[in-house]
Amino acid sequence: MNICLFKPEEINQILDSKDERAVHLNRVLHKKTGDTFSAGIIGGQAGTAVITNMIEKANEKTGKTEYAYEFSFSPETDGKKLFPLVMIIGFPRPIQLKRLLRDIAALGVCEVHLTGTELGEKSYMQSTLVERGAAYQMLLDGTVQAASTHVPELFLHSTLSECLDSLGENVFQKYALDNIRPKDSLQNLVDQIKENSVLSNSTEKSSAKKTSLQPRVAAAIGSERGWTDKERSLLSERGFTLCSMGNRVMRTETAATVSASIILSSLGFLC
Repeated sequence: MNICLFKPEEINQILDSKDERAVHLNRVLHKKTGDTFSAGIIGGQAGTAVITNMIEKANEKTGKTEYAYEFSFSPETDGKKLFPLVMIIGFPRPIQLKRLLRDIAALGVCEVHLTGTELGEKSYMQSTLVERGAAYQMLLDGTVQAASTHVPELFLHSTLSECLDSLGENVFQKYALDNIRPKDSLQNLVDQIKENSVLSNSTEKSSAKKTSLQPRVAAAIGSERGWTDKERSLLSERGFTLCSMGNRVMRTETAATVSASIILSSLGFLC
């Protein structure tokens, strides 16, 4: 854990010895009374927590000593706000989805829209991964990896049309990855708007400031078998430019991570 995240109601409350965060503080970080650790409120500020007391408990099953922690939290930063990048992704295999959500959350995208596609495997949409909260946990894990406090929003859609309807008008540029009918490379397209857009920025301070002010960029990645001609036409009608990342065919999870990295880097957010 690069940061211990807490819900607002948990902050400054006793951290139970069986809580994974307490286990991490004890067994991995070996924290003692008076020590500090990075902490934050989910969706809020990040800062420093000071351990004020350790309550010793014996594990009934193993006999090993465990500790509950009392701590005080002092907020210091905004917790690394998310970047104005929306990812639209055709439902991948559940095992791929876990890795995908974790990695793009670590990159700092603001929204993830999972959608059914015409060529996508329908059974993937019936996965209990989302219903049981595992999908959110992967987003949370990626947020912790990035030492951030802001978790991307997750949306589910049955069809691509339904998904595109939900985007609203506050989208500055739209890209759809496609190896069949690309008009240009993603890199070239992003470089073009970088030269003319207020999104371009080289300092972390102004980059963070612009994150909440600017229109969003949207990137759409199809499911394993890609888009149909009908979906390509729909994307084009809705203002998406079909583009590629070369002639190599990537997994959905790889394409999502690489495309997000290209966009965020080109627009100055990973500087």
